[in-house]
Amino acid sequence: MHEVKVYDSSGNLKKIISVKTLTKRSDQQIASPSLYNKKGRKAKPMVKIEKKDLKAASTR
Repeated sequence: MHEVKVYDSSGNLKKIISVKTLTKRSDQQIASPSLYNKKGRKAKPMVKIEKKDLKAASTR
């Protein structure tokens, strides 16, 4: 992994993200990927059971 250089729209260097920060961020993303979803999208839970599904399963 290499450091990342972030530039603004005019081409000026805005910041440099270090390898240590990138490694820390990737570890956090593996632990909980829902923190890194794009705006406007809802995170899908790993397992979701709704009440109506429980009722349907119990009547079978």
